[in-house]
Formats: sequence, C-alpha cells, structure tokens
Amino acid sequence: MNPPGRRDAGAIVRAARQAKSLTLADLGRRTGYSPSQVSRYERGIAPLTDTTVLRRFADALALPPQTFGLLPTERTGSAEPIGVGSVTGDAGAPRVGWEAQWEDGDDPVRRRELLTGAAGLAAAGALGLPTPVRAAGKADPTADLEALLYRPGSVGTAPASLTALHTATSRARGLFQAARYDQLSAELPRLIAAATASCDHADGDERLTAEALLADAYILTSGFMVKLNDDQLAWATADRAAQAAEASGDPLILADAHRSIATVMRRTGRPDRARALLIDAADDIAPGHRAAPEQLSMYGTLLQVAAYTAAVDGHRPEASELITAAHAAAARLGRDVDHRHTAFGPTNVALHQISIAQVLGDNGTAIAHAKALNPTTIPTAERRGRYWIDVARAWHQWGKPQACYRSLLAAERAAPAEVRFRPPVRRMTADLLRADRRGALPGLRGFAARVGVPA
Repeated sequence: MNPPGRRDAGAIVRAARQAKSLTLADLGRRTGYSPSQVSRYERGIAPLTDTTVLRRFADALALPPQTFGLLPTERTGSAEPIGVGSVTGDAGAPRVGWEAQWEDGDDPVRRRELLTGAAGLAAAGALGLPTPVRAAGKADPTADLEALLYRPGSVGTAPASLTALHTATSRARGLFQAARYDQLSAELPRLIAAATASCDHADGDERLTAEALLADAYILTSGFMVKLNDDQLAWATADRAAQAAEASGDPLILADAHRSIATVMRRTGRPDRARALLIDAADDIAPGHRAAPEQLSMYGTLLQVAAYTAAVDGHRPEASELITAAHAAAARLGRDVDHRHTAFGPTNVALHQISIAQVLGDNGTAIAHAKALNPTTIPTAERRGRYWIDVARAWHQWGKPQACYRSLLAAERAAPAEVRFRPPVRRMTADLLRADRRGALPGLRGFAARVGVPA
C-alpha cells in the first residue's frame, strides 16, 4: 500500500478530528504538537509524510495505521529470534513479522544495492584475519552474514589471536563512525566468523575476552543493519550480542547489547518496551561518585537513547527528564570522548536534543538546538551526517524547502553513504522534487539521482 500524499494525509487527519469533535488544541495535546503545527499538517503546509508522525496521528485518532499506508504495529509470526524474550524479561510479548521496516518505511532490498556494490569479502584483507569459506552460490556479504547466523556449518574460518580480533573490531568500529559502509559491509562477516571461532577454541579469561569481542562485533553489525533498514538481521545480531555479552561477564558490553535490542524494538513498533529495557540497563550500571569514564559514557548513552525513544512514543515529559539526566552524565564526563565506541559527551547529548525536538514536531526548537551546535565539532562523520539529516527533517516538517535542501547537501558532504541509504532522505527528496516546479533548487535532480530517487 502506498502512503497517501501529504495533502491527502492532512485531509484525513482533519476529517477524523472533526468527526470526533476535537479541537486543534485537543488533538495537539494527544499528539504532543502545538495547535498551529496540527493546523499546518492538516492544510498541507507542513508535509505529513514522516511515518513516526503519521503513526502518532493514527493512534491519537484511533485510526488503523493502514489509513496512512502503514503496517499494523502488532503482528504475529514466528520470525523473532529465540532469546529476545529472555533478555527483555517479557516472554509473553507479541512476536514481530518482517514484511517491512516500520520506522523508516523503506524497501529493505535497498541494502542489497550497497552490499552487492561493495568490494567483496576478499577486500577485507586489511583485517588481518583468516578468510572464511564462502557460502555456496552466494554473491554478497549479507549472504555470508545470514549463513553465519542460521547455517553455521556452511561458513568456516580459523580462530584468530585476541590481539588481532581487538585490532579488527576497532578498525570496523572506525569504519562505521567514518560512514565507510561499503568497506564495513565486506569486513563484518570475516570479523564475526573469526571471533566465533576464537570463542570456540579459547578457555578461561581468554574465552571471556573473546566473548566480549564477539559481542562488540554483533553490536556493531546490528547498528549497521539498522542503517540498511534490515530489522530482521538487526534483531538477530542484537540478540546474539546479548548472548555473547552475558557469557563475557562484562556489564558494559551487556548494557550496550540491550541498547541494540531496544533500538530494534523501537523501530518495530514497541517503543514502550524499548524504553523500559533502556532504563533498566542504565539502572544496572548507574555510576557512583567514583565512576570510571567508560561507565559514565555507557550510562549517558543509554539515557539519551531512552529519551529519544520516549519522544518517539510521544512521552514529552519523560523525554525531557531523561535527556536532562544524560546531560548531567555528560557534564560529569566533561568532554566528548569515545569510550566503548560511544562518542558520548556534551556534543552527543546536543545531537539527541535536536532529534528529540524534531520527532516531537518542535521544529523551531530543533533548529535552535542545531544552531547552538557547531557541526565541525561533531567527532565522527556518521554523527555529522545524522546531524544534517535531522536538521533537514526539521526544516522539511516546517515547510522550508530551500533550507531543507541546503541541509541535505551538507549531509552529503559530511557523510555521502548516510545520505544515499537513509529512507527519510529519499522521502524528503521526493517531496522537494514535487514542490520545485520552478527550478528554485539548483542541482536537485542530480542530488535525487545520487540518492536513488527518480526525477
């Protein structure tokens, strides 16, 4: 089902609101938007295309999500990986089907375009790890990843030294933070295969270290699958990360694995459970007066992700409370650092403030937060790309096409891969193409071609 046009969606919202005898203020209170913002959505002045916003209006008006071309949030199926219930303590949770990715709403086949275009598994030699046996008849690294998860006997490799594994994991993390996703897609299967083999052959403390490195590799892979909008592999690898983290005995690795699971929960329509998991994980590692910087970093990271998750679920006061607590953790840390690959610090909290305001529809607040932050101080290319995309989304929701387009171009300069493969970018670009009938946005069609939107 194709989503309705932005004017059609606004007309649906207005008709449903009037049928329920709700004022603009009434609906604003239910959705967390101001009455004027609701009015802009209804009149088509602000584009009503973001799936998070559409789902919020559907919930507030008791409309089935299909009204806006969305899938239902509760689905039945048997594809949920074994072990998620035990990690979250919610064995009776409804299972999730995999027909689409609800939060981003984009065709998951897009990830194949990136992975098939990568240099290939043989290009991963810089890792310095043994080469796994390729899955028979498979042409891209995702096939190797799926084989590692579901048919472990079909992909094999020799164990690596812990030093080599640590170096390879750090390199892979660096590729992710630099938004070098083409290289990363080729290297991850080799890293996971080698770490798995090392766990199988190690004993004692070496086994614990190998399990921690395997968990880190799976956490990274889950985050990468989120980028590629593949929630099935994101959830499977997050669950594997939690299993390895439990075996390692490292509470910070386990907390990070729970963050990965919560991210997929949020994306697949269960933000309330995701938020609870994040808060529980933060409580488990709550820092005392003499907390190590690594602990503060992971704690603050969990809080800011919980704040964003609360905002997605429309819980404005809780989002504010959680991001304030994250800011306090960043203040204790004192600067931006990359402990446990979190890149946590005052700048990262500011980035989440932008995201929170944007998802709540407070576009002016989002832009104000963005203007208070110098993007050149953002420590990684991946986060700089996310910054500019969030700024573009705020301008887009505000009905400011020129500012939105400038922000998208800035995102492309900062992190081209972030722009090429993020579904919100393609949705905004398609809207800009429809609106730019007089050619006021020079180069827009070339940009659209680069991100895969037909002009």
